[in-house]
Amino acid sequence: MSVHMFRELYAYHRWANRRLFDVGTALGEELVSRDVGTQFSYTTVRRMFGHLYGADWIWLARWKGVATTTVPGAEFQTLASIRAPWDHLEREQRSFVDGLAPTDLERVIEYRNQEGKPLRAPLYPLLQHVANHATHHRSEIATMLTMISGSPPDSGINAYLLTKP
Repeated sequence: MSVHMFRELYAYHRWANRRLFDVGTALGEELVSRDVGTQFSYTTVRRMFGHLYGADWIWLARWKGVATTTVPGAEFQTLASIRAPWDHLEREQRSFVDGLAPTDLERVIEYRNQEGKPLRAPLYPLLQHVANHATHHRSEIATMLTMISGSPPDSGINAYLLTKP
């Protein structure tokens, strides 16, 4: 694992999130707030994006050593209301990841999970976890968008790599 790899992984993470978010925004609030089924982790595209925001937010706080008692995301009533907080979070997350030194990857992060249980792990697998978690939910969002309006654009890492010079 290298710092460069994580920087590239998180550049992809931001690109893929934004790519699907923009599709959802273009569909309009009515469609992204429509229940599409309980087979998904969250039943609407909007709630799924709220969850992604909350997960990225809480993990960034944990990486920085900030104790949290709540996870944001559920309070967003529209997809549009997520945009500004998400932009801010992306800037903070990018600053954190871009500022990592190789020795930081082994740094042990101590935190409490949502049930209050104390946990600890090196930073590098937690960085992997957040990106992997988002990939899972982006695949759900892509399926939801397909059900609502047809297949969304490719958000896979190969599609991202093709956008790079």
